[in-house]
Amino acid sequence: MKTTTVNRFMSAAGFGLLAAVVAYGIHLWLGVGVDLSQILLAAAALVAVIPIAYRAWQAVRFRAFSIELLVTVAVVGALIIGEVVEAAVVSFLFLFGAFLEARSLARTRSYLEGLIDLSPTTAVVARIDDRGEPQRVEIPAGSVEEHEQLFITTGSRIPADGVVVSGTAEVDESAITGESMPVTKTTGDEIFAGTVVQTGYIEARATRVGGDTTFSHIISLVEQAQETRTPTTRFLQRFAAIYTPTVIALALVVGVVSGDISLGLTFLVIACPGALVISVPVAIVAGVGNLARRGVLVTSGEGLENLARANTLMVDKTGTLTTGQPYVVDFSGEEALRLAASVEVASEHHLAQAIVRAAQEQGLVVAPVADVDVTPGVGVSGVVAGRRIHVGKPAGDPHGLEQFSDWLSQWETRGLTGVYVTSNDQIIGVIGVADEVREEAADAIYQARRAGLDRIAMVTGDNLAAGTLIAGEVGIEEVHAGLLPQDKTHLVTQAQQEGEHVVMVGDGVNDAPALAQADVGVAMGGTGTDASQSSADVILMNDRLDQLVAAKRVARKTAAVMRQNTVIALGTVVVLLSGVALGHVGLAGGMLVHEASVIAVVLNALRLVRQQRRMGPDGAGSATTTSVEREWVGSDGLEPGDDVAEDDQQSNSIVVS
Repeated sequence: MKTTTVNRFMSAAGFGLLAAVVAYGIHLWLGVGVDLSQILLAAAALVAVIPIAYRAWQAVRFRAFSIELLVTVAVVGALIIGEVVEAAVVSFLFLFGAFLEARSLARTRSYLEGLIDLSPTTAVVARIDDRGEPQRVEIPAGSVEEHEQLFITTGSRIPADGVVVSGTAEVDESAITGESMPVTKTTGDEIFAGTVVQTGYIEARATRVGGDTTFSHIISLVEQAQETRTPTTRFLQRFAAIYTPTVIALALVVGVVSGDISLGLTFLVIACPGALVISVPVAIVAGVGNLARRGVLVTSGEGLENLARANTLMVDKTGTLTTGQPYVVDFSGEEALRLAASVEVASEHHLAQAIVRAAQEQGLVVAPVADVDVTPGVGVSGVVAGRRIHVGKPAGDPHGLEQFSDWLSQWETRGLTGVYVTSNDQIIGVIGVADEVREEAADAIYQARRAGLDRIAMVTGDNLAAGTLIAGEVGIEEVHAGLLPQDKTHLVTQAQQEGEHVVMVGDGVNDAPALAQADVGVAMGGTGTDASQSSADVILMNDRLDQLVAAKRVARKTAAVMRQNTVIALGTVVVLLSGVALGHVGLAGGMLVHEASVIAVVLNALRLVRQQRRMGPDGAGSATTTSVEREWVGSDGLEPGDDVAEDDQQSNSIVVS
């Protein structure tokens, strides 16, 4: 049965419940007339039980005992003995829980579809015609053969992995490495399918084609990770396989031994874990709703539960710890910066914009430029006040390089990118450019350790020097640099195999496999790609990493409420069943306690709705503190049980790979 069909049954049952409440209210208000509520409740129960019974039958066909079977039998039994309220409420809430699960699955499917949309569709290759001469032809990207020659122009998506044999181009590799700045590709450099040529022209030799490309491997990794069942899912399946036949058998035994069929049905109805059915969904809805008001979107209940027990944080650099926008850190002289900005105003490159902004911040006035020439992979040149000024990589063997060697050596150690400013083949200055660290990143990393994320590692596709620089600024001691998507996924998998529960934070398509493999995938809502957001369990809508720490604390409280609700629900069932078997509990009293347990788990979950917690500035959280928060949060902003590092002072050592 299709999900949309099941949702229609759920909506119809919900409408029936609402109509029953209205009918009963009118009946009480008028004091006379026919009470239609019982008929409406019975109709709602019958409507809701149809898809549940269908799923139960599908499971039985494969010799599996599911919770659906128990719910079906219990609802039918409740209708037989006249407990229409119990039948309607239990069946509707069960469908509502299935609805929440279906939404998460739909989000996963839409992500995979979006990821596939990024795949290249066509390619221009050299093929031999009937006369034996090579000709350029356009073919489907999936038809490219290994070692075939590729012709790739500006704006084209690279159709296969390969090696550049001629030409120069600026390539946007964010789909693979996650780095926002284009990479210069020239003869001998490796290129990847799915990346885009922003400017320039290259010819390449295909090395990996079709399903063997790096981009195809990304899609495969995401699919494999999302198909993996969690321990919680396996536990619930084992629980249902044991609990369902046990309860049905016990109900039969009670009915036969007592000779009272009604008693057996009473046993069966009371054994149906109505409070258990809603114990987890109602806690999840409350916790998710709490976080949504704070700008944190949680896309799955499992993600919320996994976040509560996470103890390892792996975070990408660009767009997560940094803003993804380069900026000028240092420069050798104002005149060199002014001349560079005068030329760079004609370019739309990220580095060019950073240099122009730096000149404006220094109050420098750019000069008119003429005869501008943009060379992909080399830089920009133009005539300023009669001099040919070049900004970028030095052409040939320019003079004056030695006088700036100390600057460049120091910048390389700090992980900066050096940009040369040349006047008539004479280097007159250098400019150091880096990416900007998010203002809250350092404090967020510090608070993450205090919240129980004992191991924190940076996993980045950028170079080691740049990664180490950013890591040092934010207080991360473990750095893994130069990684491809499968490398990040391998690190996550390795940590999981060692018993760690991993949170992965990223913002690009290249992070998707690791986000899917991790126990909790976290994406940025503003700067993150649609692919990363759709594959994530948690989305930080305000792009603030400190929201993750607050989300973890709410998740821990949500998980605690889920455990409490489960104990309340199962404990109630055990007590009531014992009472029924001993003859001390009748149907009316049992139903009263049963409904009381449902109310108890709902009220317990509502504590999560009331919880207010400061989640950072700029609207990231509430500025007030309620009595509930004061109960949960200590003077240092931590909950009881939060792990606190023994030594808050960060080590200066960096572990790299």
